[in-house]
Amino acid sequence: MQLFLRLPAYIEDRLDRLAVSTGRTKTFYAMEAIREHLDELEDYYEAEAVKTRIDDDLERTIPLSQILADYGLKN
Repeated sequence: MQLFLRLPAYIEDRLDRLAVSTGRTKTFYAMEAIREHLDELEDYYEAEAVKTRIDDDLERTIPLSQILADYGLKN
């Protein structure tokens, strides 16, 4: 799959400088940035979905104190 992006000039300039100074391609750094941020976005939206299910009483939670007590640990 190909993805075409129109980047603001200041981001393009930053990518150019980084690529030149490190000997890597702009594509390499764009992929790294997307990969890193995509992980964060996936985590964020999954946490939001879980929170919504909890708020809607569709998912159960267990208090930490109960877990500690179940395993004989001190709080």
